[in-house]
Amino acid sequence: RLMPELPKFDDEDLKSYGDEEEELALSPPAALMSILATQELLLENILECIPVGEFAVIQPLSDEFCLVLGYLLTWKLTLAFFKAASSQLRVLYSQYLRRTKSLNKLLYHLFRLMPENPVFSGPASEVLNKDTKTFFTEELRLDVK
Repeated sequence: RLMPELPKFDDEDLKSYGDEEEELALSPPAALMSILATQELLLENILECIPVGEFAVIQPLSDEFCLVLGYLLTWKLTLAFFKAASSQLRVLYSQYLRRTKSLNKLLYHLFRLMPENPVFSGPASEVLNKDTKTFFTEELRLDVK
């Protein structure tokens, strides 16, 4: 709920940017970026032996699973923050992500975490349906209960 409200504070400071010749960048919330940087390092240690194109098998409810889930939820917060920002702020934030290579790291991690066969396992009544449902055709609910 809080993430969409945060870009408003950067909008006020946006007027001080733009007079310089160098390429400008603005960090999304520092606390969020600090957590993301830590998670990137930990995830890289877990996935370092898996090349892009292969997929990692992460056991549910393991320490690795919790770390990957936390990383993906952190990106969900970051994207919610981006969605609420103005187009001028998005440019500055994206420059920051480009400099820190965070978006590149996300893509590398996703391509190593994506299952080979992304079949969605729903309730038994849905499995009997002949239409195969995948993670790409169904909406996932990531609500923490």
